[in-house]
Amino acid sequence: MTDQTEERPDLVPSPRPDAPSSHAPSSEPAPEAVAVLDVPGTAPLSAPEPAPASAPKDRRVLRATLRWTAAVLTFAVIGAGTAYGISGMERTDLPGLATRADGRWVYPTLTKAPLPSGKPGPFATENKAGSHYADLRSLVLPAPKGATEDKALRGTDGWLAAKDLLAEYGEKEDREELGDKLSDNGLRHIAARGWTTPDGTHTRIYLLQFDTAAVVDDLFGKDIAPYGSPGYELRDAATSVSDEHFPSAARIQDITASVYIESKPYGSEQTRHAYLSSGDVLALVVQSRKGAANPVPFQQTVTLQSQLLG
Repeated sequence: MTDQTEERPDLVPSPRPDAPSSHAPSSEPAPEAVAVLDVPGTAPLSAPEPAPASAPKDRRVLRATLRWTAAVLTFAVIGAGTAYGISGMERTDLPGLATRADGRWVYPTLTKAPLPSGKPGPFATENKAGSHYADLRSLVLPAPKGATEDKALRGTDGWLAAKDLLAEYGEKEDREELGDKLSDNGLRHIAARGWTTPDGTHTRIYLLQFDTAAVVDDLFGKDIAPYGSPGYELRDAATSVSDEHFPSAARIQDITASVYIESKPYGSEQTRHAYLSSGDVLALVVQSRKGAANPVPFQQTVTLQSQLLG
């Protein structure tokens, strides 16, 4: 992806749902391009999180209750100059987010991974399991220009061990419990990528693949990403609450997102993170930075990763 200066339409249609249905990744048909328009400025829009199907379990209920913030779910069409524009996905390479002096990053051109011949995308009507048939490793957002790769997240042949994901969580009890849940629910693969940009922002992205979308929906709503506060606390981010200011237009059709921000008072750095539910894939996006974590590159990263999973 390259810098962009040309004018773009203010409103654009939401991306059309794709269609998958079995499992094995492959590398065939032409790739789909992901096109995202400019993010105008940093003024946040009110976009609360969807409420989950059920509440977090026992020992986390008190945390969520104490930190609960009231909000109203909103899915509005955002006019010119106020939000991300998301274009329809065509099977050609199109540029991603342009840069401005508001903290956004320059990403390479993003191209959706090709599907095996005859296989549908994750949201196709015939794909009852919500399966991603493209290689999961090809669905992880690449690092922006100028970033330094986090080699620890390379894994082996692109696959990350579950213990490396679990290291994101602060409490030993949480790591053990979540590890058991992932195993009991048939975790198949984890693909990941991490990087640090020159401003010191450290980004980590994890994609977890299961057998069906039903499994992901259950984990997402009941255990991992309830509304109010996350089901499991990240290390050094124990005061995370739902991000009421995450723009609704930064959300992608068919992708469910629970977005959190570390509230004050926090330590020497602030953490933002989001869980994404997309068919048979559960994603975690984490950004932390000394001082305060800029909302713009975080919103940009969540949006682009969501598009690649759509």
